[in-house]
Amino acid sequence: MTPWLKRVGFAGAILFLALTVLNASWLASEPKGAVKLIAHRGLYQLYDRTDLGRDTCTADRIEPPAHGYLENTVPSIARTAKLGAAMIEIDIAPTKDGKIAVFHDWTVDCRTEGSGDTRDFTLGELKALDAGYGYTADGGRTFPFRGKGIGAIPSLQEALGAVGRARVLYNFKSKNPAEADLLAAALKAAGRDTGPRGDAFYGAQGPVDRIRQIFPEAWAFTKDEAVGCSKAYAALGWSSLVPKVCRGRTIFVPLDYQWAMWGWPNRMIARMEEHGTRIVVLGPQGEGRPIGLDLPEQLGDIPASFNGYAMVDDSFAVVPALIQRFDDRSQAEIDAVADALERRRARRGD
Repeated sequence: MTPWLKRVGFAGAILFLALTVLNASWLASEPKGAVKLIAHRGLYQLYDRTDLGRDTCTADRIEPPAHGYLENTVPSIARTAKLGAAMIEIDIAPTKDGKIAVFHDWTVDCRTEGSGDTRDFTLGELKALDAGYGYTADGGRTFPFRGKGIGAIPSLQEALGAVGRARVLYNFKSKNPAEADLLAAALKAAGRDTGPRGDAFYGAQGPVDRIRQIFPEAWAFTKDEAVGCSKAYAALGWSSLVPKVCRGRTIFVPLDYQWAMWGWPNRMIARMEEHGTRIVVLGPQGEGRPIGLDLPEQLGDIPASFNGYAMVDDSFAVVPALIQRFDDRSQAEIDAVADALERRRARRGD
């Protein structure tokens, strides 16, 4: 071997050793606290995500129901809180009469018997609709929730009355910054102090930037910000530096990309905590998969020392698997969930 190659090899070995030590998780202090679960949409009917578009109706492609809860409804929110979720995500929809309903879709066509833009309805008109009308798991042969969702679309105040001690993650569905002002006013009217409660906000850049102006200390983020932080840290985290785009923001860590996060978990957690960056673990990425965890065994893929947040899509299965002391599910409910999980694993090959 030539002297030049020896020098290059020696330098490479030194660099590898330095990076290994610099990013060694086991050399970092053990983080304080435990993982906190965010229940996406509370308890809801999971659905087939194959070839899913922005405006695809999801009510007509649900899995065979394992429980009777519909997303963004008071029973769903209350049961999620009772099971012990730390935070519950809800979707806000301003109404024609200046109030706020809790409803996901831009239109009422998919889930209800109605038609038209959600924001063109008054709160009373939304409550007159059947929120379970459009749900089917067999291509329209049966509709298991039809007739059971009349009056189920709640106002924001009704939803807040069901969350108990859980925190709330408010999802702006619109890009309109004015909706942040409307939500802030509604929270004030409801006596919901977002600071001590630890509530959070996410959505498009416009309303998120505005809510930051109204509640400077609140946790607020956009998907683009969090994904951008993840990519920047994967590229630069080897240096031990936290990229500027991450500081005071949010970073996503999908379960199948933990390997790309330098210093994961303990070293990275320490770095992010130093810069006020919150970490949100997501489920495995890929076609047909939800954003969050939907199998209980995925909890085992999260490091035991992780003390940030984990997004959960099947909260009726995943939350009780972590927080067993609050599991009040009946044996029939447990059996139905077990059957649904087996079908899901078989369909995806998990």
